[in-house]
Amino acid sequence: MAENPHTTAEAHISVKDLVKTYGDIKAVNGVSFDVPAGSIFAFLGPNGAGKTTTIKMLTTLVHPTSGTIRVAGFDPAKQPNEVRRSFGIVFQDPSLDDELTAYENMFLHAGLYGVPRAETPGRIREMLQFVELWDRKDSLVKTFSGGMKRRLEIARGLLHTPAILFLDEPTVGLDPQTRNHIWEYLKKLNTERGLTIFFTTHYMDEVERTAGQVAIIDHGTLIAEGTVAGIKAKAGDAPTLEDAFIKLTGHAIRTEEASAADQFRTHARAWGRR
Repeated sequence: MAENPHTTAEAHISVKDLVKTYGDIKAVNGVSFDVPAGSIFAFLGPNGAGKTTTIKMLTTLVHPTSGTIRVAGFDPAKQPNEVRRSFGIVFQDPSLDDELTAYENMFLHAGLYGVPRAETPGRIREMLQFVELWDRKDSLVKTFSGGMKRRLEIARGLLHTPAILFLDEPTVGLDPQTRNHIWEYLKKLNTERGLTIFFTTHYMDEVERTAGQVAIIDHGTLIAEGTVAGIKAKAGDAPTLEDAFIKLTGHAIRTEEASAADQFRTHARAWGRR
């Protein structure tokens, strides 16, 4: 894989006093956090907590009411094109075209992100080899298992060499062995290439094994931020992160209900307006 050109001190996410209101409702209420370059950051919250709204603001789909955001050093409101080029995104549910081959899905994505045509075949080969799918490049995606689709989506999200990878429930619905396999790829990208990973999940064991920092949001407000150990301590030395989460929020975390295919189409429309 080519060296990531964005792995500098600016390749991070910085949020300060972020507010998003819809009429009288404050979906996000004064949220602040920093995601250092090259870190793995877990963003947790029950449905309706403000998590999705925050991610939409980070990825240029929603403008904040007030507060500041920097993604890879850029302002999503003023520099949306630069922000979009700086990240890749993998949604909870498959957003691939099942009637296209793996290679065709990658080629379509390359065009969407403006990858130079001369570089596209080499990048596609490189990423499909990385996720061990090059031998299936000409297979229709509808013949893939859930784990293979997720690996393809990760490869697709990294095709334009982003600084940051957003992952919304990246392993939901997968068996434990496949979940571990997916995280092996992600941790390798993080440790070897300095890729910043920002993810949501309801598998607390994944957070405990992988995340350097965790932020918990509920009712639009940041409830806790820090290391896993620090959050357990804040919750009265809770034995597990899940226990700490329930104690701090009063909720058990649940899977998101949003359609990933719909989210991808929304992103595609935004990308097309560049």
